[in-house]
Amino acid sequence: MRIWLEGCAHDLGRSAEKRSPSMKMPQSSAAMFLCLVALCLLGIGLLAQSQQSQSAQTHDQSADQHGKHAAHMEHRFDDAERWAKSFDDPARDAWQLPDRVVDALAIRSGQIVADVGAGTGYFTVRLARAAALKVFAVDIEPSMVAYVRKRAAREGIKNVVAVQATSDRTNLPEPVDLVLIVDTYHHIPRRVAYFTELRKLLKPSGRVAIVDFRKGAPEGPPEEFRFTPEQISEELGKAGFVLQKQLDFLPRQNFLVYQTRN
Repeated sequence: MRIWLEGCAHDLGRSAEKRSPSMKMPQSSAAMFLCLVALCLLGIGLLAQSQQSQSAQTHDQSADQHGKHAAHMEHRFDDAERWAKSFDDPARDAWQLPDRVVDALAIRSGQIVADVGAGTGYFTVRLARAAALKVFAVDIEPSMVAYVRKRAAREGIKNVVAVQATSDRTNLPEPVDLVLIVDTYHHIPRRVAYFTELRKLLKPSGRVAIVDFRKGAPEGPPEEFRFTPEQISEELGKAGFVLQKQLDFLPRQNFLVYQTRN
């Protein structure tokens, strides 16, 4: 269509150049000329309409993808009792290997730990039973914060402090030695800014441990919300962290430990 229209415009221009103002065009030729002009104008209108339609379609597709991304980032877990059935399902232990994860973190006596994205306290209670002096159970969902507070009381765990966070801040009340983030990294919307702020809440030798689903794993979020170790390290690097170690014993998840860059 575009080539044909350009040809029309070129032919019309040449025709106009060849005629002098005093030349008279035969009636039949004039009619044909007017028809040709009309066809060209019609074609230009159709082309413009097609381009507008394609542009609108592209914009709609982009908006749809953005909407899906935002919806996943803001996925709600506001019914803690219901989510506890899956989060604390004993079958999860077979692939999450929580005790091995906690052992690998090598928490020393007297250290303070933050479980960011604590949910129903699946890892919180295990961290609290390790050597940690105190464990902050951090979550953005009020129902999760209330649930883990009640769970700690019910199980007689005295060193758990539930913390209400926001999407961009942990709201930790004091510096910590270790931050554990399990199956939550892909929910954080502005990660570089988030971890830059989090770095300020770490003690000088503080660490951040990230456990999140690998691409191709049978459990977890959609593929577009999964990250390779290289992608995570790139984002954490921009926030001032360096990879300390990578552990590969989890069958479905990456397990990466970072420390602040000196």
